[in-house]
Amino acid sequence: MAWNKERAISYLNAHASSQSHHDCAAYTRRAIKAGGINLRSTNFAKDYGPILEGAGFTKIYQGETVRAGDVIVIQDSAASAAGHMAMYNGSVWVSDFRQHSDVYPGPSYRKYQPAYQIYRKY
Repeated sequence: MAWNKERAISYLNAHASSQSHHDCAAYTRRAIKAGGINLRSTNFAKDYGPILEGAGFTKIYQGETVRAGDVIVIQDSAASAAGHMAMYNGSVWVSDFRQHSDVYPGPSYRKYQPAYQIYRKY
């Protein structure tokens, strides 16, 4: 099946909550699967970069406009040893919950501002 980002976004929006369940990677991975790409799982969200690249996602860089269907992988920090993963739905970043402001999912991430990479499937 070809990549269908609209199906992935629809799945993610339908399953996201208003608050985190600390299962961001699993929710995002399931949404990507609903869009036609089956990713192998890993223990930590921060480790999904190479897995996404292996599935045909490419890195986008600062300054590029974020698009619906883009996936962010945030590295670990004092905020979280596991890191974070989410997909942009065209308005906000979504994983197991809808984020309210920027790429960072909460105040501790904004405080420590760990490195992140955004990926896109063309």
